[in-house]
Amino acid sequence: MDNLLALILSATAIATVLNIILKRFNIPTIIGYIFTGFAIASLYDLGKNNDSLNHVAEFGIVFLMFTIGLEFSLKHLLSMKKDVFLNGFFQVALVGGIISLSAEYVFDMDKKSAIIIGYALALSSTAIVLKIMNDTGTIHTVHGRKVLGILLFQDIAVIPILLMINIFSNVNSSLSELLLETAISVVIILGLMYLIGKYLLDRFLSLVVWADTEEIFIAAVLMLVVGASFLAHSLGFSYSLGAFLAGMMMAETKYKHQIEADLVPFRDILLGLFFITVGMQIDMSLIMQQTLIIVMLVVALMSIKIAVVFAILVSPLGNRVALKTALALAQGGEFSLAVLALASSSALIAPSVAQALIVTVVLSMIATPFILKNMKTIVDLVTKEPTVGDFRIHSSGIKDHIVVCGYGKLGQEIVYRLKKMNVNFIVLEHDINLVKLGQERGEPVYFGNAAEKSILQKAFVQDAKAVIIAINNEKKLILLCEILKSFDEKIKIVAKASDYDEKKLLKSLHVEHIINEGREAAKALLHMAMEEKDTALSHH
Repeated sequence: MDNLLALILSATAIATVLNIILKRFNIPTIIGYIFTGFAIASLYDLGKNNDSLNHVAEFGIVFLMFTIGLEFSLKHLLSMKKDVFLNGFFQVALVGGIISLSAEYVFDMDKKSAIIIGYALALSSTAIVLKIMNDTGTIHTVHGRKVLGILLFQDIAVIPILLMINIFSNVNSSLSELLLETAISVVIILGLMYLIGKYLLDRFLSLVVWADTEEIFIAAVLMLVVGASFLAHSLGFSYSLGAFLAGMMMAETKYKHQIEADLVPFRDILLGLFFITVGMQIDMSLIMQQTLIIVMLVVALMSIKIAVVFAILVSPLGNRVALKTALALAQGGEFSLAVLALASSSALIAPSVAQALIVTVVLSMIATPFILKNMKTIVDLVTKEPTVGDFRIHSSGIKDHIVVCGYGKLGQEIVYRLKKMNVNFIVLEHDINLVKLGQERGEPVYFGNAAEKSILQKAFVQDAKAVIIAINNEKKLILLCEILKSFDEKIKIVAKASDYDEKKLLKSLHVEHIINEGREAAKALLHMAMEEKDTALSHH
């Protein structure tokens, strides 16, 4: 017990101090957690496979996938079927195939070992990539959507990869038996999740809410997440796939936002613990002995993954989006570590090879936050900025946000205040130079004519708290209000009228929230003038 408390205290102290120092240099907290893991593994001589800690840390990924599932619904997933099943399939198949063939013919490895290594290294880091993209808001861009789709397919691909390890290490069961078992498991989990989501979940959560006790609500949600993860794992799938499906089910309930708010602290703490266990995988003695080989492996792995994803996406999406997606998916992932460790324990990969590959994956994961943080600079070095394409909105789903139409001086002031209030928002702007300005400031400003229904749908105006219209063109203002009124859902419109006639036009369209620019400016000017006068008189 004392050892465990010392370990927890040391990890917390190191992580806190390191992240305060790293924050000064604008380095992501993920790096601090990874170095914390390396430090405590060295201090306490924990070894690289502390199973109990790894199992707890795995729930960091579980809760990350659950909160991503909450941002989805079946409708959103089906709208992404090309990104998930087509792009995802080609990425895993091609990267896995190239690395497998290289391992077999260049490094003279056994065919079975080469296949496992190839497909383990084809996976990328859901935990690092989605955390950073969620934090920066780039998850709602075109390349963010492509990254998310491919990562979801990779999570599904873990199932056949684990199945391959079973087949290669299990001489008792036939291939047809194992495939039949997996097919039955897929039907069972999808069937159960559908039935629970459709007929039981809403009623159960209503009863929990009726109890009016916050801790019971959190406990009930935790039970559902862990239960779905356990069910998926017991049927041969990954814990995180079960959590993702549970999140999708709860996304359809009216309690979605409350669930999200309550579970974010659990997710972030457990994700931190997961990154600490990643740091524990770093074998410094191996890096010192084989520095050149490890560096070459990291460069080769990331180059192959960048080249394949770029080749898949360059034709339909152009150079910049393809390169951004490729750079985001260039690293190895947490499931790569799990598959390599399992293959090593199943005697399919030699322990020395597994350890070298684990260190390679961890180093590629450490490089990722720096790549994502400097994505625009890297892409600018390789390819010129487009006139439009890269700036188009292509959101994967957002709710209870503010949609700001226009990024002129008024729009910029509104954005500044929304950021101070910590409110989620999306800005639509038709001037590409203003879009570039917003994106250079790190703000979610996207190119699009707000007076087009399809653009408004992509900004999810139906699910927004309000739409603020910050444009000066009267024709466009009226057209935009007419389009917003044409949606089936009642959308709260907040508009600025420059004069009485414009206000009358807006009133005729039943816009309820109108700010009269002239009147408000006059009020503010008079208030300041009188205040000045009163102050001056009081001094006399």
